[in-house]
Amino acid sequence: MKALVQRVTRASVSINDNIVGKISQGLVVLLGIAKDDSEDDARYLVNKIANVRIFANEVSELALSLLEIRGEVLVVSQFTLLADLRKGRRPSFTEAAAPDEASKLYEFFVEQVRSTGLKVETGIFQEHMMVEIHNNGPVTLLLDSKKR
Repeated sequence: MKALVQRVTRASVSINDNIVGKISQGLVVLLGIAKDDSEDDARYLVNKIANVRIFANEVSELALSLLEIRGEVLVVSQFTLLADLRKGRRPSFTEAAAPDEASKLYEFFVEQVRSTGLKVETGIFQEHMMVEIHNNGPVTLLLDSKKR
């Protein structure tokens, strides 16, 4: 499971010009789910995302976690994080989980984030979405549950 995490001042996700998820200060999590991912991968990433120290205090730019600032989270499914570009010019997505399996793990991931007590907003799985991100820093991290 891969998560591209961006520190934001605000973000939203829209479908057909209708906002379906919107947050203020916090993190946008673009989530890619692979064929061999499990609930354990989701729990690992949720723990990392909730506790990684990437918010500022008066001493350091990277001092506080999402939990410590009581930030918000926008989770958007993004299978393109699993793209393999080693051959040819068109990305291959053979490592991405099938939609039914990915949807289950996506929902599990979202519920695990909610269980931390943080406000969580989402996109809609398998929909074409427009994501507006106001990246703060910019701070962007790529987390991979297979690289622990």
